[in-house]
Amino acid sequence: MSDDSQNGLATRVASELFSKLRERESSCHVEVNVSMLELHNDKLCDLLLVNHNESESFVEPTLKIRLAEHTTSGLVEVDGLTMEQVTDASTLLDVFNRGVSNRTSATTKMNADSSRSHMVASIVVSLRNRRSGHIVRGKLTLVDLAGSERVSKSGATGEQLKEAQSINKSLSALGDVIGALTSGSQHVPYRNNPLTMLMSDSIGGNAKSLMLVCCSPSDYNQRESQQSLDFAKRCRNVRNNAQRSSTGQLRALRAELSKIKAKEKGGNAVKRRPMGGMRRPGM
Repeated sequence: MSDDSQNGLATRVASELFSKLRERESSCHVEVNVSMLELHNDKLCDLLLVNHNESESFVEPTLKIRLAEHTTSGLVEVDGLTMEQVTDASTLLDVFNRGVSNRTSATTKMNADSSRSHMVASIVVSLRNRRSGHIVRGKLTLVDLAGSERVSKSGATGEQLKEAQSINKSLSALGDVIGALTSGSQHVPYRNNPLTMLMSDSIGGNAKSLMLVCCSPSDYNQRESQQSLDFAKRCRNVRNNAQRSSTGQLRALRAELSKIKAKEKGGNAVKRRPMGGMRRPGM
């Protein structure tokens, strides 16, 4: 019997996901698609793009975020992003490993392998009922946030300093979103940064969110660890409003209801003959 206690989050997610999906295969057709991107210096980069270093004529596609209210699926989508279909846990982990290997990293005074970007992996699951044809979609988003290192400690200069400023700006925007969600504000500023736009269907609203924090055991990093824990505590106070129907499904139901009403209205409009055209028997 294998010991899974040392498995990381990605391994556990892949194993549990396909374990649950196998239970549905008899009644549903299952399709799983995955994408991976990074937010580096305020720019979205496709981590699953085929290595193009050997091609000088290659032009990296422009990635455009579409929020849930503007998609038929009711999920955040990124136009131009590579989506790969996977059929088992092993294939999913292979995709994860390939995406992670393309992520931007660098050596600083605080970390020999410091992530210089935020990484977002999205797993979209579609279940089509074999009898009714009804389709249900769900999305699991794994976000690896880059650490907010102090420039005075990391020694970042030049390009690394630019990366640190971008990281801190996006984390500040995420903090604003968390603040709005925990204070009951009517407006949640998801649009203020690409990171929060990507996470807009994964935190608050109809989503369930979980944050894991990595802290340093060193006294030298006590202040950073405390700030990370305080941030996680704020995230814990987010209250979700779970609903079965997504935005896209509601839009489709409203459209169908409108068609039914229009059809009923047309059927009730009976043409009548003018009274002057009628004649009594024997007249």
